[in-house]
Amino acid sequence: MLLTTPQQVLMFVGLLLAAAMVEPLARFIRLPANAALVLIGWAGSNLLVMQGIDTGLRWDNFRDIIFFVFIPALVFESSFKMDLRRLWRDLGIILILAMPAMLTTALIAAALIYLGIDEAGGFPWIAALITGALLASTDPSALVQALRRHHGAERLELIFDGESMLNDALAIVSFGLLIALATRQYEMVHTGRVLLQFGEIFFGGIAVGAVAGVVMAAMMRWLPNAIAHGLITVAAGYLCYVFTDGILGWSGVMAVLVCGGVLSEYHRRNFGPELRRFLHELWDFIGYIANSMIMLLAGVTVTGVMFQEQWQSMLIGIAAVITARVVSVQLNLRLFDLFRRGQRLDRSERRMIAWGGVRGPVTLALALSLPLELDYWFTIQCIAYGVVLFDLFVQMPVLLSALKHRPLR
Repeated sequence: MLLTTPQQVLMFVGLLLAAAMVEPLARFIRLPANAALVLIGWAGSNLLVMQGIDTGLRWDNFRDIIFFVFIPALVFESSFKMDLRRLWRDLGIILILAMPAMLTTALIAAALIYLGIDEAGGFPWIAALITGALLASTDPSALVQALRRHHGAERLELIFDGESMLNDALAIVSFGLLIALATRQYEMVHTGRVLLQFGEIFFGGIAVGAVAGVVMAAMMRWLPNAIAHGLITVAAGYLCYVFTDGILGWSGVMAVLVCGGVLSEYHRRNFGPELRRFLHELWDFIGYIANSMIMLLAGVTVTGVMFQEQWQSMLIGIAAVITARVVSVQLNLRLFDLFRRGQRLDRSERRMIAWGGVRGPVTLALALSLPLELDYWFTIQCIAYGVVLFDLFVQMPVLLSALKHRPLR
């Protein structure tokens, strides 16, 4: 029996109500909250399937939902809530981790996956690059929450937050460009032209975001009340994304990221803490819904076929991304030390950064948005699911346990 539209809405409302209980469930099963959300989605969908009910979820409508509903919310939330004053102190390290280290991780992971799968015809180099790009995005939210309870770890908490915010944006831009190349929207004539296309997409988005931030800030000045400011920030996030990505063809993610940063700094300088607290709580709520829906969708779409047909690819992806992250972080931080000796991280901090770059909602969002015309979409999606599930159910619990029993020095 196929669910009608009202029944589908009721299903998702029910899943969201179940997600409201995720914190006590996560504590009970001793897993991160995102892992509990995946379990809720998986259990709920399987109960429906056992009753002979078709949920009506189809891959062909995931891309628009992910890119035009969830991604703008996640990016704007992280940008608007970031304290730029604190970010400035360790901006060098954050930029190293979010840009060259992220790109190095993506390339190393792509090469290892390509060589490991060894199916040049069915899994070409462009497929490996797409996989590397979506796996390079990090989401250490559970680790950051643990660090907030850890005395003396404020610097590490900020580095994780800043890296995640920036490398999410870069990963999404890189993913979009690679998908365009794979689907022949762009012609990969030579490296120089690809780099020019990337620069236009990337910096065009930044320019639009800066202009939009200034315009929306002026609106805030003329409408100084909480509800109006909340509506302006929501409108800013979605207008920036849709106009830049859907109309101009530039990076909507970079536009949202910059617009959120401009509005955040303007608001901090011109309005009181109570109004700012209201906006932070509003975006906590919006971000929680977006994150929860992505993780629930991940649980709903997990199937046994993934593990039966693609278990080897999953294992290759897990080994590749762990290796790539550790090598990339250590290499790039050592290069950074040669130029900026005063900002060095100690050994325990480096180790935590190298192992703490776990994947989460953005990786799953990109995996769920893969175009079905790509012959290798299912392999990429299975690798992404395998890596994220490993991070949620194995790597994160180990990291949290290590942090609890072996404090940072």
